[in-house]
Amino acid sequence: MFYLSRIEHTFRVPPSLLNLPIEEAIKGELEKLFLDKVIADLGLCVSVYDIKSIEGGFIFPSDGAATYTVVFRLIMFRPFVGEIIAAKVKESNATGLRLSIGFFDDIYIPAHLFPKPSSFKPDPNKKDKGTWEWEYDEEPYIIDGIDEIKFRVHNVNYPPIPIEQPKEAKPFAPMVITGSIDEDGLGPVSWWVDAEETKES
Repeated sequence: MFYLSRIEHTFRVPPSLLNLPIEEAIKGELEKLFLDKVIADLGLCVSVYDIKSIEGGFIFPSDGAATYTVVFRLIMFRPFVGEIIAAKVKESNATGLRLSIGFFDDIYIPAHLFPKPSSFKPDPNKKDKGTWEWEYDEEPYIIDGIDEIKFRVHNVNYPPIPIEQPKEAKPFAPMVITGSIDEDGLGPVSWWVDAEETKES
């Protein structure tokens, strides 16, 4: 789920930071540039792990900032296809579920990757919201949004940045994870705890 990515980057350190120890100043600038940002094919940056080398420090004419070339490592969140992750329900509507793991919310379980047969029960008090229910052995198993959901990563996608976005469109997500709960052991954890308890009794 988490990886170290080695990156080389050249950037300016503003004059206001040059009174700090150089590694401290550069780490602060790296965090501004990369923390909580998605890098295509690498994932979401959650931390600057370390700085391997710093070169340069050139100050160009008419520019008070120093320019450095830095080699550093970032801790990246990038789940692999097939990985099983636990998350919480953020949204539930007729198209499926949106899940969150706290620091990342763009996880979707589309309806066709639910266990079958599953059905959606609209909430009359909340527009476009409702509850999903899986029927097994004539018993309803509800996704109530309270339990953790275990899902298997089906796909990780890095959509291209749109040139223009309609006003009513959802905020652009630079990384989207699609998951599946259509396997034994996946879905709300209580489904399988209850199943074990039923077997034992």
